[in-house]
Amino acid sequence: MSRLTSTMVAAAWLGLSGTAWVGCTPSAPSPPSKAPESAGQFLDSSVITTRVKAAILNEPSLKSSQISVETYKDVVQLSGFVDGAESKQRAGKAAAAVEGVSSVRNDLVVK
Repeated sequence: MSRLTSTMVAAAWLGLSGTAWVGCTPSAPSPPSKAPESAGQFLDSSVITTRVKAAILNEPSLKSSQISVETYKDVVQLSGFVDGAESKQRAGKAAAAVEGVSSVRNDLVVK
């Protein structure tokens, strides 16, 4: 091989080996609290969210249109606005009574 060809082959080899090495570098692990839900957990969370919304809708003293419900790994978060402290407490109790709910983050704001 000529000197130019040898140099080009060596440069190409070094370039490709560097790319492969960088491509195999592990990424930083995500924090445990932000780990994504599995497909099954996502489905369970969706079912729980629907059940909590229904429970709040069935509570005549609550304005369900002002309450948002999100579920992540069986933890329900309530957010939005309610008319009083009693309504906030009632919404939290309704959510906690739903089967499958492990805990409730009641972030409702009394206006």
